[in-house]
Amino acid sequence: MSAYAVREALGEEDRKAAFAVRHEVFVVEQGVPEEIEYDAHDATAVHVLAVRTADGAALGTGRLLYGPDAADRTGGEDGVGALGRLAVTRAARGLGVGAALVRAVEEAARARGLRAVDLHAQTHALGFYERLGYEAYGSEFPDAGIPHLAMRRTL
Repeated sequence: MSAYAVREALGEEDRKAAFAVRHEVFVVEQGVPEEIEYDAHDATAVHVLAVRTADGAALGTGRLLYGPDAADRTGGEDGVGALGRLAVTRAARGLGVGAALVRAVEEAARARGLRAVDLHAQTHALGFYERLGYEAYGSEFPDAGIPHLAMRRTL
C-alpha cells in the first residue's frame, strides 16, 4: 500500500493545503514573488493534491487549466489543457509523488475530453517530464526569472 494518495482537491481545506505547498516550494524555496504565484485561474482550475495516508498532510499539488483559461499556455488550441503549479514538498521528493500528480492531472484532462496536455517546465525538470512522455517544443523562455521550455504530451 502506498504511503500517499492523490486525488482532485475538494473544498476550501484542500485548496488551502495546495496553496501552502505552492508557497513552500515556489515562494520560499525558489524565490517566486508571492503576488505572481497565485492568479485568477486558481478559482477555475482543477487542483490535484497528494496527501500522506497516515495523517492527511499535504505532500504535493498541481493544477489543470482547460478551455479559455488554458489558451495563453497552449496557443489557443482546442482540446489541449495546461498542467501547471506542480510542486512537491522537500520531504516528499523522490517518492514518486510528482509523477503521480502529473498522471492525476492527465486523468482530469481525459475526464474533460482533452486530447493533450501542455506545460511550461523549468529547464532543470525536463528529464522528469520526458520520462513521463512529454516532448519539448519551441525556444527557452523566462518565467519568474527561471528558464522554462514548453512541453506537450498527447493523451
